[in-house]
Amino acid sequence: MTRFTRWTALTVAAALLTAGCSGSSDDGGKSGGTALDWGRCKASGGDPAPGREWQCATLRVPLDWSKPDGSTVGLALIRAKATGDDRLGSLLFNFGGPGGSGVSMMPSYAATASELRERYDLVSWDPRGVAASKGIRCRDDKNIQAAESSVDGTPDTPAEERTFLQDAADFGRGCQEAAGELMAHVSTTDTARDMDRIRQALGDDRLNYFGISYGTELGGVYAHLFPEKVGRMTLDAVVDPSADTVGHAKNQTRGFQTALDNYLRSTGRDPEQGSREIADLLERIDSDPLPTSSSGRELTQTLALTGIVLPLYSKTSWPVLTSALEAAEEGDGTELLALADGYNERRASGRYGTTTHSQRVISCLDDKQRPTVEETKKLLPEFEEISPVFGSFLGWDTAGWCHDWPVPGQFDTPEVSAPGAAPVLVVGNTGDPATPYEGARKMADELGEDVGVVLTWKGEGHGAYGSGSDCVDSTVDAYLLNGTVPEDGKTCS
Repeated sequence: MTRFTRWTALTVAAALLTAGCSGSSDDGGKSGGTALDWGRCKASGGDPAPGREWQCATLRVPLDWSKPDGSTVGLALIRAKATGDDRLGSLLFNFGGPGGSGVSMMPSYAATASELRERYDLVSWDPRGVAASKGIRCRDDKNIQAAESSVDGTPDTPAEERTFLQDAADFGRGCQEAAGELMAHVSTTDTARDMDRIRQALGDDRLNYFGISYGTELGGVYAHLFPEKVGRMTLDAVVDPSADTVGHAKNQTRGFQTALDNYLRSTGRDPEQGSREIADLLERIDSDPLPTSSSGRELTQTLALTGIVLPLYSKTSWPVLTSALEAAEEGDGTELLALADGYNERRASGRYGTTTHSQRVISCLDDKQRPTVEETKKLLPEFEEISPVFGSFLGWDTAGWCHDWPVPGQFDTPEVSAPGAAPVLVVGNTGDPATPYEGARKMADELGEDVGVVLTWKGEGHGAYGSGSDCVDSTVDAYLLNGTVPEDGKTCS
């Protein structure tokens, strides 16, 4: 199963560069100091190491923060030192997910953050349970591919419902077997506490932070836990902290439908008619999967929908979506399958990435809400009214995502209130498909008066910084580099 609460467009589209870190990140030993032994990053997973300007290290943190002297887990970190003389400290990045690898993403994001690197060391990490930080793999590649072809994300019959729910339960058990005791200690709160230990290890009095997508929720939780340690914090592509599981699914249904409407208008098509045509195509694929040129693999409805989602993350990818939809209408699912594979981190070798595994483990530990099938079925008409294309899938996802999960969720919505914290710059994009714009205002309001400051971009795609707006980039740079806080409500068009 694929969930659309993912990381940034850059993360989705970037080549899967994996930079291994020196040192081990397995469990063992006792909590020690916070000194970091930086060294040359190693190649990992068949990919080359990043350039010589990048250094890697492992930081040990308590597995269970309620037992700070107990067992530890190692966090893989990566950094590139500031290029200028007037260094401000470190700028820590989280690119979203949950489950995204900062160690892999940071080198490819460095060009976007080149202005910031003049005065900051650029730093990121793999959060606990992710990639090089004891990453959790819940299912092997063979079974992932088997599930893609056999599990219907929008079940239409009792038999399909049983398969859908059994697959979810099996996935959760696989996560438990792989993660062991780590399974109960990968929450957003755990990672926010890790961030403060990273801050200490970097030698910074306050945390300077850039969070994207899920990274905005993580930043908000950090601000709540450590308001006095908030330095210059930017949150871009903002998750609505007031939304529960069903609320998030509805938000994303609206967001992706809005992005699809904007895409269809750009091609000269009526959004309502175009959406209906795409929904009809998906229904036909549900009954009769399309052939592809990929080693006998077929394009199922769920894979087709995933392939449609990926290009909506960035306006520059809209022509790719046009080509893939035209091919699918002609009976060839190859292009949509390739897009789905990109989203699902499937390589040509058949090897899958683990972002979705880590994402599910983290979000199901965070989220207390567990909608039943009966509750979901009552919600489906509302989801389908919001979007004939995405509604059914995201509606069913609320029932399947954490079905029969081995550990209970911790909260309905995250606490992000941060009275007394320094101003936090909250950047919202009116055309964002994955984290709709309304979440930015909600985040600012919940951070509190004189803390949350909203910057609006009237644009397209997931995230605003580095997406083509000089106004956005200069405003964010002025804040992070000079401490210049813009007027709340400033708009870039």
